[in-house]
Amino acid sequence: MTAPSKDRPLPPLNAVRAFEAAARRSSFKDAAAELGVTHGAVSRQIRLLEEWLGPPALFRRLSHGVALTAEGRALLAEIQPALERIARAAAGHGSKPSGAVVLRAHALATFSLRWLVPKLGQLRAAHPYIEIELTTGSEPVDGLAGEYDLIIRGGPDAFDGFEARLLLPESRLPACSPALLRRQPLDEVGDLGQHTLLHVASMPRLWRDWLAKAGHGALQPAATLMLDHFYLSIQAAIDGLGVAMAPATLIADDVRAGRLVTPFPHIFLPSRSYYAYTPLGSPLRAASDKICAWIEEFDGAPSTPAGEP
Repeated sequence: MTAPSKDRPLPPLNAVRAFEAAARRSSFKDAAAELGVTHGAVSRQIRLLEEWLGPPALFRRLSHGVALTAEGRALLAEIQPALERIARAAAGHGSKPSGAVVLRAHALATFSLRWLVPKLGQLRAAHPYIEIELTTGSEPVDGLAGEYDLIIRGGPDAFDGFEARLLLPESRLPACSPALLRRQPLDEVGDLGQHTLLHVASMPRLWRDWLAKAGHGALQPAATLMLDHFYLSIQAAIDGLGVAMAPATLIADDVRAGRLVTPFPHIFLPSRSYYAYTPLGSPLRAASDKICAWIEEFDGAPSTPAGEP
């Protein structure tokens, strides 16, 4: 075994762990609760790390909690990925438990980025013996080059040799950042004439169709911005660049977190739902069914189903 180089000594690892928890939670108290130690123990570990590193300090002490200094943020950006790699290495040590399977999944990129990937930790906790290998793309189900146990696409469609299963409904409606509304209110549909509308190149009629449904088919926006993919238009909306026509299910987490708001929630366009397509006779059908059931029953789904007012 190779020991750490004396020219590159490691900081106290307990102190590093305490720093990461406190930085993530902006609180020594909450970090202590997470780590199962006392508030004083976390404070001592942070002080130990700051002494080991030398000035400047990692935190600014506030009346309610703590805040990272610029140097603390820079350190956190390096430490978090390192701790995640250590955790993954530890989890992967040794052989897989009896009964563990590797499920090859192929899903739409925007669905994966905005819905599935943020929930993979919860999914793995619910089904620890199912390891998911995820690939993204938009090729037709029956046109994929590789073999997959679970394919997520829009639907309903029928493909020879595959069984379709509804996962999540979908609809589309305007969404923007709260900060944008503070700068330029959106009290009625006509106010969109003062805003930039974010378009998706593959679906250029979305805004036209929605405005027609809202009774403002002749509305001219202040500006337009065309983007390649839904996930780019959603991110642009979060960043305050304009108002996006967004998939309601895929922005539900952003709405709950306050990153996005939907100014006209009862005016929406129907959309193709998300379906799972499973090869008939797949040896991993039972594992695919478990993943599909978990997605269908995910308790963070919007309280009002997409597509319903």
